[in-house]
Amino acid sequence: MEPLVLIGGGGHCRSCLEVIRAQGRYRVAGIVDRPAKLHQRVDGCEVFATDDDLERLAREYPWFLITVGQVKTPEPRRRLFERVTALGGRLATVVSPLAWVSSRARLGPGTVVMHHGLVNTGARVGRNCIINSKALVEHDAVIGDHCHLATAAVVNGGARIGAGVLVGTNAAVCQGVVVGEGRLVPGGCLVRRDMPARLEVVR
Repeated sequence: MEPLVLIGGGGHCRSCLEVIRAQGRYRVAGIVDRPAKLHQRVDGCEVFATDDDLERLAREYPWFLITVGQVKTPEPRRRLFERVTALGGRLATVVSPLAWVSSRARLGPGTVVMHHGLVNTGARVGRNCIINSKALVEHDAVIGDHCHLATAAVVNGGARIGAGVLVGTNAAVCQGVVVGEGRLVPGGCLVRRDMPARLEVVR
């Protein structure tokens, strides 16, 4: 198995560890987190480095995954992804064996599809996305970079989700609807009409 470095040691990291172990392609070399967490263990894996070590780690390890969660803003995940990429690190794509990703769908680097997620034919999911447990991306939908489809979220056929969007738990985006960059779709909502991008998108 190829060694993989995880960046972020919180609750989302623990969920990712379950998927990584089930997939069986990667061996977790260690976790990157804040200095205060150094040498602590997260579900059996050691926090063995901090952000200050990323340049060295990018030279030593072949694969990385951003395991910081995304609730209020995509910026921490986006920033870490861009930093690792700029240092020459490669981002793994991790798919649970309990998920279904069509052979005619595309997943970007750094994306994780959790248990019982479904990505249907013709769908395109961008870089550094979270397709969380039981989330559904229907046929021909497009999910932008740095998005999070939370548990049991649904993006229906032909819908388009801009970069940095969070679709909350049990929310649904109707067929063909466009959700603009940086928007938050609250949990439980049904989105029937296009949502324009936020006026100010943080970079």
